[in-house]
Amino acid sequence: MLTKDRVIICKDYDEMSRRAADVFVDYIKANPTGILGLATGSSPEGIYECLIEDNKAGKIDFSGIKTYNLDEYYPIAPENDQSYRYFMNKNLFSKINIDIAKTHVPSGISEDPDKMCKEYDEAIDAAGGIDLFMGGVGEDGHLAFNEPFSSLVSRTRVKSLPYDTILVN
Repeated sequence: MLTKDRVIICKDYDEMSRRAADVFVDYIKANPTGILGLATGSSPEGIYECLIEDNKAGKIDFSGIKTYNLDEYYPIAPENDQSYRYFMNKNLFSKINIDIAKTHVPSGISEDPDKMCKEYDEAIDAAGGIDLFMGGVGEDGHLAFNEPFSSLVSRTRVKSLPYDTILVN
């Protein structure tokens, strides 16, 4: 099992995807009702493909798993093909045996986004927190959509994106 104090160097994206997926497989097998923090974008796509294959092969069961995604564009409807809810449904949730009601993505259509952010954090806390988190890496080096100069202790919040991130996305 991979521990948080190890860095594993992989030869390429495919190997990294498989190794990272294996961390999730081991976790889900040991914690069938666990809580995952998930990312969107290009970084996790290979990992999601591996997890879908593992689920279809019967290696893992997502039926008891709960997920919280770390971000969403605002304002954007979940049906919009640029929304992260849409991305997650298309690239993972619709292809595994997860209860869609146990999947959470911040609302891109909330009338009060600051209140929604606070309630999203409260929901994560009430669920017991995130047990295993996956964050992506952006071209400018941002981690998990925490853009350069973001606070290291910030929680869910509305954040304006730099022009370069908007172009990439």
